[in-house]
Order: sequence, then structure tokens, then C-alpha cells
Amino acid sequence: MSWAAHEFENYFIQRHVGVKASFLAIVLGTQLPDLFTKSFVYAADDPAAFHRGWPGVGFTHSLIFGFFFALLTLAATRSRSWAVGILIGHWAHVLTDFADSAGTMVFFPFSTEPVTVNMWKHAAAEGAYGDAAAYYSSFGGVWDLFWFVTVLVFARQALTPSYFRNVVIPADPKVWGWLHRCLRISETGLLLLYWGFMFYGFGRMVAWFIYARSSEADATLDLSWGGPSWVVGNDLSDAGLSEVLIRTGIGGVLFSLFVLLCWKLFARRLWLRGEDPPHVERGSGLSAVFGRDHV
Repeated sequence: MSWAAHEFENYFIQRHVGVKASFLAIVLGTQLPDLFTKSFVYAADDPAAFHRGWPGVGFTHSLIFGFFFALLTLAATRSRSWAVGILIGHWAHVLTDFADSAGTMVFFPFSTEPVTVNMWKHAAAEGAYGDAAAYYSSFGGVWDLFWFVTVLVFARQALTPSYFRNVVIPADPKVWGWLHRCLRISETGLLLLYWGFMFYGFGRMVAWFIYARSSEADATLDLSWGGPSWVVGNDLSDAGLSEVLIRTGIGGVLFSLFVLLCWKLFARRLWLRGEDPPHVERGSGLSAVFGRDHV
């Protein structure tokens, strides 16, 4: 699993989808696979199988889960920006998490084969603190740092006040407006809330890395592929490479056909019934969205 990468991904995604997707929906989407299940993972008899496998809650880390959640959001809110944000955010989480040894059942239920590049070990069997120590003693910590640097290099514009004012607010005026009006949060306060996910991810990454280097964790840094060596692996599949490719390929084709069928039967009608965010002139910020008297 990834620890802070999911917070950093939000800004990279937002920078590349712009006003088409709600930032808050992207955040919800990236947290969705673990939102209802993470607290139960460490108490399971086999945490890796429970978290990513079937039977278990591994279906939350499949593309179909995000697809249906996005459709339900579209049906309930008619907001295209929220549906797109949840879909992209969820799928980003799924594709990020297949880097660890447990992998993700990307094309569930058409294939229960976990897809993984085995960059580091899924160490939930070690408990929350042991999992953190293993993650930040392996390429897991490097993965978080990679996403942090990627945001600073390729998506730093998304962290500027002008981007928040010109893109983020207009992409989701109703929710930001509710926060502004009902909770009396100023535009500066909303900007700090927007930045908060980045600060939270950075603080989490630094704090857990320091813990992993402490005597209490007693964790040796191991930046070998598939490390750390002192943790028992959690590979959920005993299939060979060719078998994995065949199962995944078949699952991918069936999933694509299923999505196409859903689009033709009902998803297209939901999309056409949906609404885009109202047009707001660049640079207007809250004054144009909510009126100058409310700013």
C-alpha cells in the first residue's frame, strides 16, 4: 500500500484535468479504496489477502468499484466534475497500489489475478507500526518521495493561489461556496484547506520515515527491489508471468466490454443529464462565484 503518495497525487491529477474535475472529488476518490476498510485490515487473520484479495475487500481496489461509485455520484448529484474527479482519483489509487507485493485486482470480477510490479513488500501483517517501518525502509518511501517531487516539478502551478482561485473554485463552486458561506471560511482559509492535503502528506512522510529510523522501529533501510528483506512477502498469486498476463489480458478485455455496455445502456443518459460547473471568468475567484458581498 502507499502511505503519502495518495495525498500528493491529488495535485498532480488536478493540474492535468483542470476545471473538468472537482479537487475535493479527486481527494475522495483517492481515499475511497481504503476509506471503509483500512481500519479492519490490521486486525484480519491474513491482512494482505483481506485487503487486496477475494474473498475479502480487494474489490475496493478494482477499476469497477470506482466506475460504479462515479456513476452513483453522477446519478445523485448530476455533477460531471464530481463524477470525473472520483473516477480519476480512485483509479489513480488502484494503479499506485499495484506497486507493492500484494498488488491489486485491477479487473475484478472478470479477473481475480492481482497485478503487481513487486517494488516493495505489503507488510500489513506486521501491524500498523511494523507496516510503516517496512514501507519507509524500502522503495515504498522512495515512491512517496517520487510523487512529492513530481508535484513540485510538474504540477507546482496547482499549488499557487491563482490556480486555486481560477481553476479549483470554479470546478466545484457549490461545495467551496457552502464552506465559505455556512462555515464562514474566508478565501485564504479555503486556500489553506486546499493546501492542507499536501502538508498532511509531507508531514506523514517525514514523521514515519523518522520513526522507521528510530531505535524503537529497529528497521534496517533496504532499497533493493522487493524489499525489505527482513519482512515476509505477501504475494497473493502463485501464477507464472505468462499466466498472469493471460488472465489480466482477458480480464481487461471483458472489463472494457462491460464498461462499453454500461455506457450504451444507462451511463450515457446519466452523463447527458449531468451538468458542468457554471462558467466563471478567469481571475474572478469567490467574488464571481458567490458575489462580492459574500467574500
